[in-house]
Amino acid sequence: MQDSKFQSLESKSDASEFPRQLDIATVSVYGLAILSGGLFLFLPLVNLLHPSPWQRSLGTIHSFSALLTTVVVAYTGHLAFPLLRGSSKVLPQMRTLTFWSTVITSLGILTGNIAYTRYRANIAYGGARAWLRANTPLVQYIFMEFHEFSCLFTLPLGVACTWILWHYGDSILDKQNRPVLTATCVALMGMMFFAMGGLVSGLAIAKVHAL
Repeated sequence: MQDSKFQSLESKSDASEFPRQLDIATVSVYGLAILSGGLFLFLPLVNLLHPSPWQRSLGTIHSFSALLTTVVVAYTGHLAFPLLRGSSKVLPQMRTLTFWSTVITSLGILTGNIAYTRYRANIAYGGARAWLRANTPLVQYIFMEFHEFSCLFTLPLGVACTWILWHYGDSILDKQNRPVLTATCVALMGMMFFAMGGLVSGLAIAKVHAL
């Protein structure tokens, strides 16, 4: 009898401790997620420590734009998967996200073209393109060629997807519009791929030679 009472008290103690342990685990997970996200968003500020004044100015501005573009476009592309399965819950959010992804992508391309003018500057003025072609041509012909064109694909894909989602509205989930929905979701996934690939290739180029 005493053993059964002891076991019941022990089980009650364990039950009372479980919510507390669950709260600690939840706080730890969210804390690590926020810390990781903050460190990731802190990445463009590293440009402010660079000795080149062009990297401190143009590099920082374009880094912020590229990072913001990648985060928003990647989140939009992530939601394209449930939308492809026909989830109606994400459709209103997808229309808004696709629109803002297109707007932010335009900002990223605009700042990228401003930085690109410095990138193509003459080697006598410290041009990164001429230096890479003379010293590590594979970086120019592989990373930069991919970076130049893949990032530009995000804008027409975003414009097309935005128009389709707003034009069709909720009717895009109808059975007869299934091919349109599939093409739109695949295009959003491609937009996500080009944005992430552009960020990685841009970081690789900046690591080899800054502006």
